[in-house]
Amino acid sequence: MIYDKLLNIKKYGHLPDSVINFISKISSNMKLGRYEIEDGIYANVELYSTKTLHEACYEAHENYVDIQILLKGIEHIYYCQKDGLKIKIPYNKDKDISFYSNNVEGSKYVLLDGTNFVVLFPWEAHAPQVCVDNTPEEVLKVVVKIRKDLFF
Repeated sequence: MIYDKLLNIKKYGHLPDSVINFISKISSNMKLGRYEIEDGIYANVELYSTKTLHEACYEAHENYVDIQILLKGIEHIYYCQKDGLKIKIPYNKDKDISFYSNNVEGSKYVLLDGTNFVVLFPWEAHAPQVCVDNTPEEVLKVVVKIRKDLFF
């Protein structure tokens, strides 16, 4: 996992230039939906209400690295190594996602607040979209998906 201030993202030289260029242009005025950046790299702009910790669920991806950035609002993203987690919903190849039944409470987390970003790798499970202070709120998020063979 990488967790840093957005102003430092250009320092991560292993990120493709197309990703840095896309991120440098994001704003809270972006339309919702999917943005094709290049072959094997795309972004989803999503609007949703955060959920309580009790509703949180770990997920993980096999083939894509996530870069998550908030454009509006705040949320916690809980994380852990996925080794040893109990499968709740088996891997869906078309959506590149598995879900796990393990309790999220008590795990480590990061705060996304619009000034920072998190990079989550395929070996890391994460429970995103968790409200802060048990107060759900509407957030606007960009999730950049990079096929892992383009990242490593």
